[in-house]
Amino acid sequence: MKILTILGARPQFIKAGAVSREIAKHTHLKEVIVHTGQHYDANMSDIFFEELHLSQPDYFLGIGGCQVLFRYGPLTTNQYTNSQDTNNQ
Repeated sequence: MKILTILGARPQFIKAGAVSREIAKHTHLKEVIVHTGQHYDANMSDIFFEELHLSQPDYFLGIGGCQVLFRYGPLTTNQYTNSQDTNNQ
């Protein structure tokens, strides 16, 4: 089963650290990390990946603000369109 984690603001990075470590313990789960790019400088973003031991993002959107909603919609559709039925997983 795929789990999509979308990161943009500082609180999301902090929460994702703990959640991602738990997801990694389960071989049947695949986490897909999307970084919106809301915080694009190293002091506001890269440092969280390093210090919280987060995997590098699978996708970097390079955007911020309300544009995020318009950009990750197609991404989620592409990730899950041809995947297995996960209703019972």
